[in-house]
This record gives sequence, structure tokens and C-alpha cells, in this order.
Amino acid sequence: MEIQNYTQDRAIEIADLYYKSVHSIDSSVYTQEQKKVWAPTPPNYAFWAQRLIDKKPYLAIIDSQVAGFIELDVDGHIDCTYTHPNYQRQGVASALYEHVLSIARSRKFPRLYVEASLVALPFFEKRGFVIVKKNEIHRQGLTLINFDMEMLLSN
Repeated sequence: MEIQNYTQDRAIEIADLYYKSVHSIDSSVYTQEQKKVWAPTPPNYAFWAQRLIDKKPYLAIIDSQVAGFIELDVDGHIDCTYTHPNYQRQGVASALYEHVLSIARSRKFPRLYVEASLVALPFFEKRGFVIVKKNEIHRQGLTLINFDMEMLLSN
């Protein structure tokens, strides 16, 4: 696995990864309807192309494919962390997280924070993040649950 900076030729691949990742979540955690609101069909490739230019995510590459991505904003916000279903439970998200943690420490960020889904909650808790509050996001008549979490960094 290699961690690389984002390049625009990967935009469609990342949008598809996001879509597949969301839609592979067990329906006992988020319903089909919730997943459709979270990641609409078809993916909005124009939106993703612009978002990725703005966010400049870090990519985990395995066998020339994007296995996962993570976004780190200049204020320590981790906006997205997604792993392709074919590469889950293989250390992809962990490697991406360690990469941004290293960057955050080198830039002397006081904290990292994230809005973690029910699926991502245990991942971030295991790494020392604590829940600040539970959120209910209302979209198209449905409610999605996530959690504001943060981890203070000692630099």
C-alpha cells in the first residue's frame, strides 16, 4: 500500500469508491433509504470533481487502485474517511489515519475532529477520539445519526 496525494485523474474512481462504501454498509446499521440519501444514485461526478480539488484527499493505493481516501482540512477536521469494500479490514483506513495524524502533529494542530458515522465511531474511539455530541441529520424526510468527535493532540 502506498499513500499518495490526490490527482484529478482519480476523481471518478473516488466518487465510485464513496458510493460503494456507503451502499455496502449493513442495512441493520443504516437502511437502504438512508444510504440512498447519504450517497445518491448515480454519483454526482461534477460535485465530486470540484470537492476533491478543494479537499485534496490522501489516497491509499493498492495494485494501482484507490483502496481508500481521507480528507484533512487545515483546522484539523477529518471530513471523509472511506475504504473500498474490497479492501476493508486490511489496514487501509488505519494507514490513512496514521498519515494525517503525522501531518497534524508536524503542523502542530491542537486537535483532530470528525463527524463519525455509526460505522466509523468504533474506529475513531479506538484511536482516542471522544464523543462531543450526537447529531441527527435530517435529509429528505429521513434521519441519519453521526457523532461529533475530537482528539486533543499534545505536540
